[in-house]
Amino acid sequence: MKRRTFLLGSVSGLGLVALTACVTPTPRPSASVTPKPTSTPSLVPKPAAMRRTSWSADPFARGSFSYPAVGATPEQRAALGQPVDDRLFFAGEATSTDAPGTVQGARDSGKRAARDVLAAASLGERIAVIGAGIAGLTAARDLQDAGFDVFLVEARDRIGGRIDTVTDKDWPFPIELGAAFVRRTGQTTLDEDLTDRGVATAPFTDPPEVRTAAGTVVEVPDTGAQAVATALAWAAEQPTDVSIAQSLADSGASKLSTTDADTGVSDADWLDYQITVVLDPLAGGPVPEQSSWYSDANPQADPDTDPGEDRIVLGGFATLLTDLSDGIDMLGSSVVTKIAYSEAGTSLRLGTGESLSADRVVVTVPLGVLKTTVMEFDPPLPFTHRGAISALGMGTLDKIWLQFDKPFWDTDAPLWSTVGGDDDFRVWINMVPLTGEPVLVGLVAAETALRLAEVDDDEFLAAALSSLEPFYSAVPTDNPTTE
Repeated sequence: MKRRTFLLGSVSGLGLVALTACVTPTPRPSASVTPKPTSTPSLVPKPAAMRRTSWSADPFARGSFSYPAVGATPEQRAALGQPVDDRLFFAGEATSTDAPGTVQGARDSGKRAARDVLAAASLGERIAVIGAGIAGLTAARDLQDAGFDVFLVEARDRIGGRIDTVTDKDWPFPIELGAAFVRRTGQTTLDEDLTDRGVATAPFTDPPEVRTAAGTVVEVPDTGAQAVATALAWAAEQPTDVSIAQSLADSGASKLSTTDADTGVSDADWLDYQITVVLDPLAGGPVPEQSSWYSDANPQADPDTDPGEDRIVLGGFATLLTDLSDGIDMLGSSVVTKIAYSEAGTSLRLGTGESLSADRVVVTVPLGVLKTTVMEFDPPLPFTHRGAISALGMGTLDKIWLQFDKPFWDTDAPLWSTVGGDDDFRVWINMVPLTGEPVLVGLVAAETALRLAEVDDDEFLAAALSSLEPFYSAVPTDNPTTE
């Protein structure tokens, strides 16, 4: 079935939780590999090295970032961040009301949780922080600097969580398997903090070069964006929240011509483009699950506030973590399976059977993990917290990093996308103009990411190479960006 037909006809959820549960857990994204030949040859040459991610299958993440699902509200993020009996404190990007789904949102939530602990605790108390992502490390740093006895418990054998910077001999520069962007730099100091640590970033706000399946470069009309805007405006007038898919169908905004124009692209294709290239990566969740009322596609910016630009981190996002973790007592490779809390304090049960005690606990595990039964709370969390965990969505955005011996493409655009066809990877980042190295990064999100999480590296690579064929040039220039 064509993706466009499926998306335009779908108005109900497809069981995101059930699909995620079917994925076999793998604790780390796959290592660099020299790809094997596949049974589906592509015009695109085989890369010299590949790295991929499978965040939905990662048992310590169960997704990439939270998103506003149908029926979820921003107030539920605030509710999730509220202390429980002044013993449990929650942080992480899912608890951020200002910048959910971002590194700055996670970091700010760690600072907020630390302030909440300071308001409730006495100096010298023993504080446990669960999770060594940027939220947990930030909270631990602030609390230890304030005079508390702090220890971190981390399920992985590394720090960083969904920040996963990898440096090895197979790659010419550090690559980001997790977070890779600083969004809305006018509202955060994150880019400045990276610069202070010698980590380069580059502006990344240019529109993509868009090609058809035949490789023709085309301009993007407002057809798809206008259809989504019409649907969201219709949804805003409804008595209850509905999904973006339902708002597109019920408002009539998805009733677009399927007749190809001279470019080979129809109006329906441009709506499919808006969904797969814009909405899916933005939320990481499928449009039948995304809220129309609170979608990030809705214009909600304060006209008096300059959001600034988005910037891509050119290797070294994890540098931020070094200072935060310095001198913090951490227990790695340790999964917390139960948190008991009372007026007397808290107790942590680890997967090994060990128990640890603390006066208070800061919980920073991802929303995707909170949605599972891996971590038990005794007594159970209040309904407000459980309701927020249940209502908020956990999206998936996966990547494939490909390093080639030389460019096979003839464009110097840093961002590529495709319209029409059924390719899985619809968005590509060209690292040549940013680093000078022939490296491409493919993005895949939502339902497609969940499906591809179940395939092996060879099939994953084959899907990526097929998706790159519109950018293949039989006679590429020696250097498409630096001459």
